Amino acid sequence: QVQLVESGGGLVQAGGSLRLSCTASGRTFRSHVMGWFRQAPGKEREFVVAIRWSSGTTYYSEAVKGRFTASRDNAKNTLYLQMDILKPEDTAVYYCAAKMGPELVTTDYSYIYWGQGTQVTVSS
Repeated sequence: QVQLVESGGGLVQAGGSLRLSCTASGRTFRSHVMGWFRQAPGKEREFVVAIRWSSGTTYYSEAVKGRFTASRDNAKNTLYLQMDILKPEDTAVYYCAAKMGPELVTTDYSYIYWGQGTQVTVSS
């Protein structure tokens, strides 16, 4: 079992920054790939980034590449999503997720553990 708890969401103006955190616990989470997804009102859940916990290797969606940075802190068992140059279209509930195996995948059904989500709102 893996437990995930997100934090760090909030309201920010366009062009600003936020950093999300996802604290992970569980016996084997360090062998997982972690992902960030987001879901805006009335839209399907969207892949943001995947990161292999063991190596830190990342894969970003085109929508956020160059603006968002995923990282992890092994000592704190925490995954981060640094979000810069935020746009109103980044407004969504952001979810942290985990999957078994080393593949960096973008499909949400591949991820079996999910956090509760944290709201990010970007005003224009």
